[in-house]
Amino acid sequence: MIELVDYIAKSIVSDPESVNVSEEEMDSGVIKIILNVAEHDRGKIIGRQGKLAQAIRTVARVAAVKQGVKINLEIV
Repeated sequence: MIELVDYIAKSIVSDPESVNVSEEEMDSGVIKIILNVAEHDRGKIIGRQGKLAQAIRTVARVAAVKQGVKINLEIV
């Protein structure tokens, strides 16, 4: 899952070296994926009215369902 989010984020931003993706497991069994990008690239990841961020979340959730887990993507 991390590799997928990392690949998508690095394809979008202008500074791919600043992309950092990590994960932590919550008590409820949900995996929290944290996407950290440079401040000047945050708008590119979020997109107009949050549509790009929602699309990234949707693709990641579909991949998670195929693996039998639940995820939550947080953009920082």
